[in-house]
Amino acid sequence: MSATWTALTTLPDIEAADLLAQALERLDPAPTGVAAFELEDGSGLYEVGGYFTEKPDEVALALLAAAHGARGFAVSKVEPRDWVAQVRRELSPVRAGRFVAYGEHDAHRIPSNLIGLRIEAAMAFGTGHHATTQGCLMALDRLARGGFRPRRVADVGAGTGVLAMAAAKLWRVRAVASDIDAVATATARANAAINGVGPLVRCATGAGFRAAALREGPAFELVFANILARPLKRLAPDMAVRVAPGGRAILSGLLDAQAPGVEAVWRGWGFSRAARLRVNGWTTLTLRR
Repeated sequence: MSATWTALTTLPDIEAADLLAQALERLDPAPTGVAAFELEDGSGLYEVGGYFTEKPDEVALALLAAAHGARGFAVSKVEPRDWVAQVRRELSPVRAGRFVAYGEHDAHRIPSNLIGLRIEAAMAFGTGHHATTQGCLMALDRLARGGFRPRRVADVGAGTGVLAMAAAKLWRVRAVASDIDAVATATARANAAINGVGPLVRCATGAGFRAAALREGPAFELVFANILARPLKRLAPDMAVRVAPGGRAILSGLLDAQAPGVEAVWRGWGFSRAARLRVNGWTTLTLRR
């Protein structure tokens, strides 16, 4: 396993970050991957990163950063490490309501009275250990204990598929798990099969509601979206169409300070707050259409 080089910088808006990411792809030597995403620290900044198999041209990087109004790239060498194996060693079972997320190595530790969600470490987000995922699972548990029972469920930005699987296991209902990343889609499909809900969880690739599986058929009674504040705001118009009247949307990926702004946008699209959970600085909103 060879070493990897990273080059990282930040910009204050997504349009500029996307343009810099596109320019970075054309660098020589070319990066093996490029990403641009909003930081989760509430700063409002977007990180642009390139990943290289050999040391990048730092002069070319400096020129790119200057041309796009970004800070200079921080270049670092990342020594090889089996990250998946490390995650498997370090993550212990995590309980959220009646759910418990765990890896194969901890299967013997799961009480029979809980709903187990076996999530294997892979190149996809959402092992169930982050406070945002825990908040979504707790919100799901509260909905169920209050008598709510949907017929159709969707998880937008599903990552490993943990939330779609939780709903499928809880209610034995059909769920769609979609993600912009094809690797995440494959991971979710594998996890659904491992958890015995493969026939119930349909996995699809696409940004937002672009996946056909989310656009077609009747509206959903329950939709999860555990992503970030800005994309959650952009999703509100589509959610107003694809969440059935009286249905629920469980939103997370929100720092506590970001939640009021997201809630205000969704209120303008016909949603009202049904519940709010805060876990370790992160907010999960349950909204009713």
